[in-house]
Amino acid sequence: MSIELLSPAGDMEKLKSALLYGADAVYMAGNVFGMRAAATNFSTEQIFEATTYAHSLGKKIYLTVNTMPHWYEYEILEKYLYDIKDANIDALIVSDLGVFETVRKILPDMEIHVSTQANSVSHAACNAWHKLGASRIVLARELNFDEIKAIRQRIPKELELECFIHGSMCISYSGRCLISGNLNNRDANRGACSQPCRWNYKMYEIEEEKRPNERMPVIETDEGTFIMASKDMCMIEHIPDLMECGINCFKIEGRMRSAYYTACVTNAYRMAIDTYNKDKENYIYNPLWKRELESVSHREYHTGYFYDKVNEVPNISSGNKNVCEQSYFAVAEGYNSEKGMAYFRQRNKFKIGDKVEILSPGKTGRPFTVQEIYNEKNEPIDSAQHPGMYVYVKTPFEVKEGDIMRSAIDLLSFEERK
Repeated sequence: MSIELLSPAGDMEKLKSALLYGADAVYMAGNVFGMRAAATNFSTEQIFEATTYAHSLGKKIYLTVNTMPHWYEYEILEKYLYDIKDANIDALIVSDLGVFETVRKILPDMEIHVSTQANSVSHAACNAWHKLGASRIVLARELNFDEIKAIRQRIPKELELECFIHGSMCISYSGRCLISGNLNNRDANRGACSQPCRWNYKMYEIEEEKRPNERMPVIETDEGTFIMASKDMCMIEHIPDLMECGINCFKIEGRMRSAYYTACVTNAYRMAIDTYNKDKENYIYNPLWKRELESVSHREYHTGYFYDKVNEVPNISSGNKNVCEQSYFAVAEGYNSEKGMAYFRQRNKFKIGDKVEILSPGKTGRPFTVQEIYNEKNEPIDSAQHPGMYVYVKTPFEVKEGDIMRSAIDLLSFEERK
């Protein structure tokens, strides 16, 4: 069975990054009705541009319309659907039954995927959505492998299942949270979550008034107390279990993340999936894939609930600080093979003597030390320090358009990995 790798796209740069680094499809939102209102997202014109671009590469575009609109928003929703009617979107991702029926009315031939926001945790729910016309169900993130396998056995073969395999987790059930709306009037179910689960709460124990002897201790670290902040999901070390459980699509979370995050995470899972498909009987996990995922901004990693029960293992993070991603120095826009010089657009300052790596599609980071930098006038310079400037850098190997220059991850093992 061919497994689709689905990556996030918060804007056009991230979309191109995802597709270049191995995504089979991307999911994105327009300027309305998407669950990531704070992302840049796509205008109607950009939606048309994105689908044209993806289809030229043989890839797919899924558009999220997965908020829960109130009654007064349906006129806007209907106009929006008419506006994107001819964009050739491959599927819409919805979670609300009213939105589902509205899509069926205005776009009767549109493929519909049911969002994880719908909290599908059983074969009965999957079959009910399928009877209404859904072609894919994004299962709730709280299911373990045994439950996923049981659902797969009890639904039609043509009904696809999609699961998140990497990224941020919510303390609430698959994102159906009310805390943000209650605290500061930013509705999480309409795309405006302020993530209060990540805030630092000062307390020592919780007691329910009718259960005075059942106190829940709240452990405080040096960073504070984070009883609602979940660890991030990372399943890179468990590709065989994922590949054999009946899932049709592996989904990466992160429309709010950087283009570097999108490229790096997509690339790691692409390499792992392709390695398994090439020879599953002799599949060997490569620890360098996990090293790539450690290079992006993330909280503590965990396997979500694939191996655990929700009521037994809460997966609470011990702190609120992200492990910072490596410095994203530049992206390649050309290469002169005769001179061994790569043409880069700078993103962050770098200088001669810096230990860096080149990240390329299908490869882990290749290290080298920056020894020569030239400006566009071919004049030698000591550093690339102006945002967006174009420079030439001498590289010990070929660099292709779209390759990323970043700071080296493991300086201690740098020389051994050269």
